[in-house]
Amino acid sequence: MTIAMAKLPSLVPPPVELPERVAELRADVRAFLAEERAADRWRPRADTWLSGWDERFTREVAARGWLGMTIPTEYGGHGRGALDRYVVTEELLAAGAPVAAHWVADRQIGPSLLRFGTESQRQRYLPGIAKGEVFFGIGMSEPDSGSDLASVRSKADKVDGGWELTGTKVWTSGAHRAHAFFALVRTAPKDDSNRHAGLSQLIVELDSPGVTIRPIPLLTGAHHFNEVVFDKVFVPDDRVLGEVGRGWHQVTSELAFERSGPERYLSTFPLLVALLQEIAGQDLDAGRRRDLGGLVSRYWTLRRMSLAIAGALEAGQAPELAAAVVKDLGTRFENEVIDAARLLVSIPPDSGAEDGYARLLAEAVLHAPGFTLRGGTNEVLRGIVARGLGLR
Repeated sequence: MTIAMAKLPSLVPPPVELPERVAELRADVRAFLAEERAADRWRPRADTWLSGWDERFTREVAARGWLGMTIPTEYGGHGRGALDRYVVTEELLAAGAPVAAHWVADRQIGPSLLRFGTESQRQRYLPGIAKGEVFFGIGMSEPDSGSDLASVRSKADKVDGGWELTGTKVWTSGAHRAHAFFALVRTAPKDDSNRHAGLSQLIVELDSPGVTIRPIPLLTGAHHFNEVVFDKVFVPDDRVLGEVGRGWHQVTSELAFERSGPERYLSTFPLLVALLQEIAGQDLDAGRRRDLGGLVSRYWTLRRMSLAIAGALEAGQAPELAAAVVKDLGTRFENEVIDAARLLVSIPPDSGAEDGYARLLAEAVLHAPGFTLRGGTNEVLRGIVARGLGLR
C-alpha cells in the first residue's frame, strides 16, 4: 500500500549566488584587515562578535562605508543590499576581528527601526549606527525564563506622556557600554489563552534614571554579560517601537536577522584555520582526513544556507523558520570544530597565551557553553522548526 505524503514546506530559501559586484568589496575588506593585522592593532580571537569590543575598529569600519550598509542614504546609511553586507560580515568574522561594539546595532536594530520605527526614531538612531558611534543591546532574556520569551515579567504601566518600566533583563551583552536597547515588556495583563498578546517593545536609553546595570563576569573575569534592572524607569511615548501590543510579532521578525547570519557558524572559524595550519604537512590517516573533510563540507553547507537567507532578506522576506535551522546546525558545528581541535592537535588550551592556537582554543572552549543557548536554545529552535513543518 502506498501512503501519499503531504508536501512539507521548504526549510531554507532557494540558493543564491553572490553578484559580481561584491568581488571588489571582498578584496577591499581583506586588504583593510591585512593592513590592520600588519600594524598589530588587534589579534584574531574566537567569538569576537560577542566579546571583541573595540570602538576604534568600529569607527574604522564605519569610515569605509561598511556599517549601516542596508540603511538608506537619507538616514546616513549606504543603500546597499543584504548580500553586500553579508560579504563584509563574513570577512570580519573569518578574520576574528573585534566587531562586538557595532554588531547588534548593525545586525538587527537598524533593520528593525526601518521596519517598525517612526521617522523620529530613525533620525535619532540610524545615522549614529552607520557612523559607528551609537551602540545597542537587546533586552529579551529574563531571570527564570530561559528561552520561554513569552513569559517575560518586566512590565510597563501607562503614565502621563509615556510608560513606567519595572523589571529585570539578563545576559544583556554590552549593556555597560551600549547607549540603548530594545526591551520586550508586558504592557497589558497576561492572557493565558494567548501568551503572546500584550507584549510591546520599548527603546530604553541606558543612562535613564532608574536603570541599574550589574556585570555578570565569566569564569575568566571577562565582562560582556550584564543584568539590567528597571526601577520605575520613565520611557516617553515616542520611544515605543512599532505598535503597542505587537511586540511578539516584531521580536520574531527580528530573529530572522539574529539567527541566520554567518556569526552562527563562524565564531570558531579562526580556530579551524589555526587547526589546519597546525596539521599542514602531516601524514594524516584516513580517519583524520575524513573528520577534517566533514568539517569543511559542513562549513560550506552552512554558508550556502545562510547566504540563501541573506538573499531572502534582500528580497524583503523574513524567513524565521530557515533562520532557526541555520542557528541550530551552525552552533552545533562550532562545537564540532572545538572537539576536532582537541582531538587532532595535542597543544592544550591556554587562555594566558599571547596569541596563536593555544589561545584560540582556550577562548573557544570557554565560550562554547553559550553557543547553543544564546538566541534561543537548540531544543526551542527544533520546536519552532517542527511547528513550521506542521509536525506539532
